[in-house]
Amino acid sequence: MSDNADSPPRPTFLVTKEYRRFVEFADACRRDRYIGICYGPPGVGKTRSARHYARWDLIEPLLRGFGDVVTLPIPPEAADCSTAIYTPTVTTTPHRMAHDLARLSLIFTKVIDDVRDPEGDHLILATGSHVELLIVDEADRLRMQGLELVRDVYDRANLRAGTGLGVVLIGLPGIEKRLARYAQLYSRIGFVHHYRPLGDAELRFILTHKWQEVGLTFSTDDYTDGEALAAIARITGGNFRLVQRLFAQIARVLEINQMRTITKEVVETARESLVIGPLA
Repeated sequence: MSDNADSPPRPTFLVTKEYRRFVEFADACRRDRYIGICYGPPGVGKTRSARHYARWDLIEPLLRGFGDVVTLPIPPEAADCSTAIYTPTVTTTPHRMAHDLARLSLIFTKVIDDVRDPEGDHLILATGSHVELLIVDEADRLRMQGLELVRDVYDRANLRAGTGLGVVLIGLPGIEKRLARYAQLYSRIGFVHHYRPLGDAELRFILTHKWQEVGLTFSTDDYTDGEALAAIARITGGNFRLVQRLFAQIARVLEINQMRTITKEVVETARESLVIGPLA
């Protein structure tokens, strides 16, 4: 494993209005111990928002490295983390999922205990957990037994005295209608959040930072910049993932042609390098 100094810097997470709406939704599910559904088209930022909310880039390496001979240093800011993310694979069985969720809860709790009390000799007990919110990403992969397992985990956690668990299921549009067929699970759903693509103002905010990443300045008074922004908006439809992919190609076109201006023609040339499917 390479040192952190050798690792490429992580891209800056830009807080949009849609992310703030997601935070309010997730906080409500955690606070009120409800099951919530977050749905939206592919690429709008659901997973990225969930990972940032849970500080998963900070926590996940600690969970993966748990039990290794060389223990990863635990940063102090991990002490306040209370959200865990689970992503089932396309072949995950209910038995495997039950094992994964139990292990996730136990290791998460041990890591948080260690950072809160580094000198303590902590025992991992099945009766307690520091996971207050469980986010299940790619929930579309779960069939009836997997969904029933989520409900069972949720129920058992909220029946124990002194504990409680909120759950967020993240999926594509239509998952909220599919879950309506499972009466016992659906009766526990308290919040539904539709994660939408970037609006015009948010897209301009994102692209201002993208211009800066390639050493340029976006100007609202420059017709060329405005024309390029309109082309990007038309091509991406406000899809965050597609904006990222398109701008990577724009940076490549600028470098190859030694250009210092993003024009409509540069954007369209970059678009020719991408395979773009339906955005909704």
